[in-house]
Amino acid sequence: MKKLFFLLLTGTVLLGLGCERQQFGRVPEEDRSDEDEITIVDYLEANNLMEDAERHELGVYYIIEEEGEGSSFPRINSQILVHYKGSLLDGTVFDETEDGDAELFDLSRTIDGWRIAIPLIKRGGKIKFFVPSNLAYGINDGRSRPVAQGIPEYAILVFEVELVNFL
Repeated sequence: MKKLFFLLLTGTVLLGLGCERQQFGRVPEEDRSDEDEITIVDYLEANNLMEDAERHELGVYYIIEEEGEGSSFPRINSQILVHYKGSLLDGTVFDETEDGDAELFDLSRTIDGWRIAIPLIKRGGKIKFFVPSNLAYGINDGRSRPVAQGIPEYAILVFEVELVNFL
């Protein structure tokens, strides 16, 4: 019985390793980081934002509009209270907080772009950041994670965020 269990376990592991990221005929996501980088830089240059923008080593471009107050920054496991607007590069807004309302998020449960950019500011800080598709929703086809409404596949996202508070 132990031998049969070991053989089944070994076969399952080897089968899993051979499948890489392709699951049940699903086409793996493309790595569009080079194309996204060019598109973001072109956008920043065309809108005279390149001088103010910085690039994080993981590919998010950001502009800190206000650093915020205090000596601490949020961490990956922080609860964050924010005012925000999310849009596409063409200006189409796909999500935003209502006037005067702030929204509470668990930073660890947000897209990679947020987990990279939000810890760059302190309480009361404001940041605008540009998220390449591989750090946002990628293919966004609904098969691997919930579909983000109003966001086309492989979209570069722009966020304007004010960090009201964090715990």
